[in-house]
Amino acid sequence: MVENLVIIGSGPAGYTAAIYAGRAQLQPLVFEGFSAGGIPGGQLMTTTEVENYPGFAAGVQGPKLMQEMRQQAQRWGAKLIIDDAIAVDFSQYPFTLTSADTLEVKARAVIICTGATAKRLHLPGEEKFWNNGISACAICDGANPLFANADIAVVGGGDSAIEEALYLTKYARQVHLLVRSDRLRASKTMQNRVFNHTQIHIHWQTSPLSVDGDQVLRCVQVQDNRTGVIYNIAVSGLFYAIGHTPNTQLFQEQLELDEAGYIKTQGKSTATNIPGIWAAGDVQDHIYRQAITAAGTGCMAALEAERWLSEQRASLVSFAA
Repeated sequence: MVENLVIIGSGPAGYTAAIYAGRAQLQPLVFEGFSAGGIPGGQLMTTTEVENYPGFAAGVQGPKLMQEMRQQAQRWGAKLIIDDAIAVDFSQYPFTLTSADTLEVKARAVIICTGATAKRLHLPGEEKFWNNGISACAICDGANPLFANADIAVVGGGDSAIEEALYLTKYARQVHLLVRSDRLRASKTMQNRVFNHTQIHIHWQTSPLSVDGDQVLRCVQVQDNRTGVIYNIAVSGLFYAIGHTPNTQLFQEQLELDEAGYIKTQGKSTATNIPGIWAAGDVQDHIYRQAITAAGTGCMAALEAERWLSEQRASLVSFAA
């Protein structure tokens, strides 16, 4: 049996694509993931309070939001499988996908929503304080009352780190920018902004070693790479801005990727370089990386897949006639 549409991945992009495809009566099959890209539901499954997703005035827990999306997808006929796709063959049509449980599926269309993983430093104590002071997204978590008028640290030296540091000055008393080298990699414009900001203090050639606290983060231990001196900085928050890794290992020999490994999409579309395959969410977005933008591209991909499949069916009918 050939599936109309297979969605690889879950999270806001995958579940939204499944909702729209289900409402279009495509009966999508969804490989939600299990271990390759994190637990089903994506990065929001390890996020506590989500306060910037429209429709939830008081905020919503990340896992709760994903549970609601998952149930909505099921309501509209999506077939959900908690399994990883571990092999794909996009060289022949219909496409072939194989799961970790050796399930082989043929698909007329595919939407890829495998997301991206924020790079971590894996410091001693990091797991304890993840979402209790440590985060990889200032826009997502910066408004948390925990950081109000507090000292916060940001690790990184590129444009993303500067953007995070500048954003956090809206809430924090002071932002400590921990730069592990002797220079910033950010653009000159971004560098000037941070150099001239009175709330940002740059620690050059400084590497974080560990984190500590009680119920929440209280300090980060750092080392001056020039002198070897180790000291503590009292902070209520630590934000990683050292990049993301798109979960595209499965598609490296199959689809066109950019220099950072993200799937390239065509113009204002979610279409990839192979007709019948679309990419949505963080797997193709290295700029915004928000739940709402992921959901938006999931919607786009499903609508584009529905139209494409309708055109294919119309062409077959016309050819047969």
